[in-house]
Amino acid sequence: MLIHRDIPGLRAALGPWRARSARIALVPTMGALHDGHLSLVAAARAAAEVVVVSIFVNPTQFGPNEDLSRYPRDEAGDLAKLRDAGCDLAWLPTVNAMYPEGSATFVEVRGVSEGFEGAIRPGHFSGVATVCTKLFLQTGADVAAFGEKDWQQLQVVRRAARDLDIPVRILPVPTMREADGLALSSRNRFLSAEERAKAPLLYAALRRAAARIVAGEAAGAVLAEEDAVLRGEGFVPDYLALVEAETLRPLDILSPGCTARVIAAARLGTVRLLDNIPLD
Repeated sequence: MLIHRDIPGLRAALGPWRARSARIALVPTMGALHDGHLSLVAAARAAAEVVVVSIFVNPTQFGPNEDLSRYPRDEAGDLAKLRDAGCDLAWLPTVNAMYPEGSATFVEVRGVSEGFEGAIRPGHFSGVATVCTKLFLQTGADVAAFGEKDWQQLQVVRRAARDLDIPVRILPVPTMREADGLALSSRNRFLSAEERAKAPLLYAALRRAAARIVAGEAAGAVLAEEDAVLRGEGFVPDYLALVEAETLRPLDILSPGCTARVIAAARLGTVRLLDNIPLD
């Protein structure tokens, strides 16, 4: 596995693969890799001949009240996992390589980025769209794999690539879960034992809500009840909503042919959990 930390080295390494027209798949990550990330690597491997995994804790997607320094980091462990997973190239840019002094250009995706996470974390999705756009252009990836757990992020990245005519196929990968339903996340390590035992209740609430809405109940009433259940268990929900899957437009009822998701974000202790499920 090759490891590069600056753009000239990255481009030199990718050159021979490009010369023989090998398909390149990118897996953008912020490190602290778990089995969910490795499922993205596996999906990337199935879609292309060359797999590039980026590890970059992106400062531009953290707000002023969010602790960038607290984000978990384990470079040695991450690289060992990537070698075992068959990654071809690990791209570990420095902050200066990604944002040279004087950088003044950012990508803003309107509409799909403006509610939910976008409202709670102003500027977050501009940072995400900017770094992903740079990663697509740096690697020249044909395919980029993203997990469905961060559903709004997935739609923002799709929209940015489409609007900017970047020739990369965004490959969604289903959420990986623990046996009890908890969505895998790098932040789960910060849950206390008691919080970890309660954490799967968020997924359970999503499943109950989805089943009731599909059965014909109004989403507003159902989600209000599930919000109250979660609060009674110690969660502090930021949102629990039924949305149109691609645009994240809020819905109250399902219409024929509508593709929808129930999305949620809730704090449990110091950990903020995100999850979502489709409505079949």
